[in-house]
Amino acid sequence: MIVVDSSGWIEYLLDEANAGEFAPAIESRELVIPTICVYEVQRFFLSRTSDPELFKKLREAMSGGVVVPLQASLAMEAANLSKAHRLPMADSIILATARHHGAAVWTQDTHFAELPDVKFFPKH
Repeated sequence: MIVVDSSGWIEYLLDEANAGEFAPAIESRELVIPTICVYEVQRFFLSRTSDPELFKKLREAMSGGVVVPLQASLAMEAANLSKAHRLPMADSIILATARHHGAAVWTQDTHFAELPDVKFFPKH
């Protein structure tokens, strides 16, 4: 299983330089999707466009995985990971969700770069 960080979803949906790096994970449908990623990606695009085709593409892409809500146990684990690794809130929730599901995190976010079970793609 794979968790694609919000930065990867945005890169893929905008067809940016690293889109091809994230395509195998997103298109594999072997995804665990933390609800915080749904929020961050939706919020990113709401602040930049009102293009209904882009939002349709977003819904279709994110429907290919298991969306995991933030439960109290995940929130507590995220707080522990945030403290241990000095991660921002969203990143710690993403990491806690991935670990809970035995998934790797695919990202271009430097907060994750040195963590185990992370596939990091430097941003071009």
